[in-house]
Amino acid sequence: MQLNHPPLYLASKSPRRQELLKAAGIPFQLIDVDVEETYPDDMVVEDVPEFLARKKATAAIPLVPLDGIVLAADSIVILDNIVFGKPVDATEAIEMLSKLVGRHHLVITGVFLGNHERGVGFSEFTSVWIEPMSPEEIAYYVNTFPPLDKAGSYGIQDWLGWSRISRIEGSYANVMGLPIHKVYETLKDWNKEDQ
Repeated sequence: MQLNHPPLYLASKSPRRQELLKAAGIPFQLIDVDVEETYPDDMVVEDVPEFLARKKATAAIPLVPLDGIVLAADSIVILDNIVFGKPVDATEAIEMLSKLVGRHHLVITGVFLGNHERGVGFSEFTSVWIEPMSPEEIAYYVNTFPPLDKAGSYGIQDWLGWSRISRIEGSYANVMGLPIHKVYETLKDWNKEDQ
Protein backbone atom coordinates (compact mmCIF):
# COMPACT_ATOMS: atom_id res chain seq x y z
CA MET A 1 0.00 0.00 0.00
CA GLN A 2 1.32 3.43 -0.95
CA LEU A 3 1.83 5.58 2.13
CA ASN A 4 0.44 9.09 2.20
CA HIS A 5 3.03 11.22 3.97
CA PRO A 6 4.96 14.43 3.28
CA PRO A 7 8.15 14.25 1.16
CA LEU A 8 10.79 12.15 2.93
CA TYR A 9 14.47 13.09 3.06
CA LEU A 10 16.99 10.45 4.13
CA ALA A 11 19.94 11.94 6.02
CA SER A 12 22.22 8.94 5.56
CA LYS A 13 24.97 7.80 3.22
CA SER A 14 24.21 4.14 3.96
CA PRO A 15 23.36 2.21 0.78
CA ARG A 16 21.63 -0.39 2.95
CA ARG A 17 19.16 2.15 4.38
CA GLN A 18 18.41 3.31 0.85
CA GLU A 19 17.91 -0.30 -0.25
CA LEU A 20 15.51 -1.01 2.64
CA LEU A 21 13.38 2.08 1.95
CA LYS A 22 13.18 1.19 -1.76
CA ALA A 23 12.28 -2.43 -0.95
CA ALA A 24 9.48 -1.19 1.32
CA GLY A 25 8.13 1.08 -1.44
CA ILE A 26 8.82 4.26 0.53
CA PRO A 27 9.87 7.10 -1.80
CA PHE A 28 12.62 9.40 -0.54
CA GLN A 29 15.30 11.86 -1.54
CA LEU A 30 18.82 11.93 -0.16
CA ILE A 31 20.13 14.85 1.86
CA ASP A 32 23.80 15.08 2.70
CA VAL A 33 24.83 16.22 6.18
CA ASP A 34 28.13 15.78 7.94
CA VAL A 35 27.77 15.41 11.70
CA GLU A 36 30.47 14.36 14.11
CA GLU A 37 29.28 11.07 15.61
CA THR A 38 30.20 11.91 19.20
CA TYR A 39 28.15 11.52 22.35
CA PRO A 40 28.61 12.27 26.05
CA ASP A 41 31.00 9.87 27.81
CA ASP A 42 28.50 9.25 30.61
CA MET A 43 25.59 8.41 28.29
CA VAL A 44 23.91 5.03 28.78
CA VAL A 45 25.11 2.97 25.80
CA GLU A 46 21.59 1.94 24.79
CA ASP A 47 20.72 5.64 24.31
CA VAL A 48 23.63 6.40 21.97
CA PRO A 49 22.05 5.44 18.58
CA GLU A 50 18.91 7.54 19.04
CA PHE A 51 21.01 10.46 20.33
CA LEU A 52 23.17 10.30 17.17
CA ALA A 53 20.13 9.91 14.89
CA ARG A 54 18.54 13.00 16.46
CA LYS A 55 21.83 14.88 16.01
CA LYS A 56 21.88 14.04 12.28
CA ALA A 57 18.21 14.94 11.84
CA THR A 58 18.63 18.25 13.67
CA ALA A 59 21.41 19.19 11.23
CA ALA A 60 19.32 18.17 8.19
CA ILE A 61 15.88 19.62 9.05
CA PRO A 62 16.83 23.28 8.29
CA LEU A 63 17.92 22.15 4.79
CA VAL A 64 14.59 20.64 3.70
CA PRO A 65 11.33 22.35 2.61
CA LEU A 66 8.76 23.15 5.28
CA ASP A 67 6.57 20.24 4.18
CA GLY A 68 9.43 17.72 4.30
CA ILE A 69 10.27 15.03 6.87
CA VAL A 70 13.85 14.04 7.65
CA LEU A 71 14.72 10.42 8.46
CA ALA A 72 18.03 9.83 10.22
CA ALA A 73 19.36 6.66 11.81
CA ASP A 74 22.44 5.31 13.54
CA SER A 75 23.38 1.73 14.39
CA ILE A 76 25.78 0.38 16.98
CA VAL A 77 26.85 -3.03 18.20
CA ILE A 78 27.16 -3.61 21.95
CA LEU A 79 29.11 -6.38 23.64
CA ASP A 80 29.92 -6.36 27.36
CA ASN A 81 28.58 -2.78 27.59
CA ILE A 82 31.17 -1.61 25.03
CA VAL A 83 30.05 0.24 21.88
CA PHE A 84 31.39 -1.10 18.60
CA GLY A 85 30.97 1.52 15.89
CA LYS A 86 32.52 1.60 12.42
CA PRO A 87 36.15 0.44 12.29
CA VAL A 88 38.77 2.95 11.15
CA ASP A 89 40.76 0.38 9.18
CA ALA A 90 41.09 -3.34 8.42
CA THR A 91 43.19 -3.95 11.53
CA GLU A 92 40.48 -2.56 13.80
CA ALA A 93 37.83 -4.51 11.86
CA ILE A 94 39.73 -7.75 12.53
CA GLU A 95 40.07 -6.82 16.23
CA MET A 96 36.33 -6.10 16.52
CA LEU A 97 35.27 -9.31 14.81
CA SER A 98 37.70 -11.34 16.90
CA LYS A 99 35.82 -10.12 19.99
CA LEU A 100 32.34 -10.66 18.53
CA VAL A 101 32.69 -14.15 17.06
CA GLY A 102 31.57 -17.07 19.17
CA ARG A 103 29.48 -14.65 21.24
CA HIS A 104 26.03 -13.12 21.33
CA HIS A 105 25.79 -9.33 20.96
CA LEU A 106 23.19 -6.62 20.64
CA VAL A 107 22.54 -4.41 17.61
CA ILE A 108 20.69 -1.18 18.33
CA THR A 109 19.47 1.20 15.65
CA GLY A 110 18.24 4.59 16.75
CA VAL A 111 15.87 6.44 14.43
CA PHE A 112 14.60 10.00 14.35
CA LEU A 113 11.89 11.30 12.02
CA GLY A 114 11.21 15.02 12.21
CA ASN A 115 10.21 18.20 10.45
CA HIS A 116 10.29 21.89 11.32
CA GLU A 117 7.54 21.41 13.94
CA ARG A 118 7.89 18.01 15.60
CA GLY A 119 9.85 14.80 15.76
CA VAL A 120 9.61 11.17 16.78
CA GLY A 121 12.55 9.10 18.00
CA PHE A 122 12.84 5.41 18.85
CA SER A 123 15.33 2.56 19.08
CA GLU A 124 15.08 -1.05 17.97
CA PHE A 125 17.06 -3.90 19.57
CA THR A 126 18.14 -7.15 17.88
CA SER A 127 20.25 -9.94 19.38
CA VAL A 128 22.77 -11.62 17.07
CA TRP A 129 24.80 -14.82 17.47
CA ILE A 130 27.98 -15.19 15.39
CA GLU A 131 29.52 -18.65 15.26
CA PRO A 132 33.22 -19.06 16.09
CA MET A 133 35.53 -18.12 13.21
CA SER A 134 39.19 -18.88 12.63
CA PRO A 135 41.66 -15.99 12.20
CA GLU A 136 41.85 -17.01 8.50
CA GLU A 137 38.06 -16.72 8.10
CA ILE A 138 38.04 -13.31 9.79
CA ALA A 139 40.89 -12.06 7.58
CA TYR A 140 39.15 -13.46 4.48
CA TYR A 141 35.95 -11.66 5.39
CA VAL A 142 37.56 -8.29 6.11
CA ASN A 143 39.68 -8.43 2.92
CA THR A 144 36.92 -9.72 0.63
CA PHE A 145 33.87 -7.85 1.97
CA PRO A 146 35.35 -4.58 3.31
CA PRO A 147 33.25 -3.75 6.40
CA LEU A 148 34.67 -0.30 7.19
CA ASP A 149 31.28 1.41 6.76
CA LYS A 150 29.46 -1.00 9.08
CA ALA A 151 28.99 -0.92 12.85
CA GLY A 152 30.69 -3.90 14.43
CA SER A 153 32.67 -4.56 11.22
CA TYR A 154 30.15 -6.86 9.55
CA GLY A 155 27.09 -6.91 7.33
CA ILE A 156 24.33 -9.41 7.98
CA GLN A 157 23.41 -9.29 4.29
CA ASP A 158 26.78 -10.57 3.02
CA TRP A 159 29.03 -13.65 3.42
CA LEU A 160 29.35 -13.42 7.21
CA GLY A 161 25.59 -13.14 7.66
CA TRP A 162 24.82 -16.11 5.45
CA SER A 163 27.59 -18.41 6.63
CA ARG A 164 28.46 -17.49 10.22
CA ILE A 165 25.38 -15.96 11.88
CA SER A 166 23.45 -18.83 13.40
CA ARG A 167 20.61 -16.97 15.09
CA ILE A 168 18.97 -13.58 15.53
CA GLU A 169 16.18 -12.43 17.82
CA GLY A 170 14.43 -9.37 16.48
CA SER A 171 14.38 -7.52 13.18
CA TYR A 172 16.77 -8.60 10.41
CA ALA A 173 16.35 -5.17 8.74
CA ASN A 174 17.39 -3.56 12.00
CA VAL A 175 20.76 -5.31 11.82
CA MET A 176 21.09 -4.04 8.23
CA GLY A 177 20.67 -0.51 9.60
CA LEU A 178 17.00 0.46 9.67
CA PRO A 179 13.98 -1.08 11.47
CA ILE A 180 11.87 -0.51 8.39
CA HIS A 181 8.67 -1.89 9.96
CA LYS A 182 8.73 0.85 12.62
CA VAL A 183 9.62 3.53 10.06
CA TYR A 184 6.63 2.40 7.97
CA GLU A 185 4.27 2.55 10.96
CA THR A 186 5.54 6.00 11.99
CA LEU A 187 5.09 7.38 8.46
CA LYS A 188 1.67 5.73 8.18
CA ASP A 189 0.55 7.55 11.33
CA TRP A 190 2.32 10.84 10.54
CA ASN A 191 -0.69 12.64 9.01
CA LYS A 192 -2.99 11.51 11.86
CA GLU A 193 -0.95 13.75 14.19
CA ASP A 194 -1.90 16.75 12.04
CA GLN A 195 -5.65 16.12 12.31
